[in-house]
Amino acid sequence: MWETQITPRVSETDGAGHINNVFIPVWFEAGRREVFRILTPDLAFRGWRVALVNMSVDYLAQAYFQEQATVRIWVERLGNKSFTLYEELRQGDRLCARGRATYVYFNYDKQAAEAIPEDARRALSNHLRDGEKQG
Repeated sequence: MWETQITPRVSETDGAGHINNVFIPVWFEAGRREVFRILTPDLAFRGWRVALVNMSVDYLAQAYFQEQATVRIWVERLGNKSFTLYEELRQGDRLCARGRATYVYFNYDKQAAEAIPEDARRALSNHLRDGEKQG
């Protein structure tokens, strides 16, 4: 599991007094930084190797400006050319949102999906949800 602390900003708060729903996916993406580093160690876009192909978010409770937030991310499924992340946003004991993001390992020069390299597969498998090993 990867864990990222998020400090809410005033600009992310809407008129109803809670964090606007459009920012939760942004916070989830912030939590994926170390996932990206596994696949593109220098994080340089010239060597970028992932493409987001699906994302979903379930909003379960309101998140607020005055509380630090925590994004937790696990690998839920690890396939040959793609993987799915399971994500949670928490404030204190509250589960505010959960989501999933599916990425394809992608060669932008060839415009084609490719097999995830073995070293990256090993690194990703260290973060499988519930410790399940997958092939």
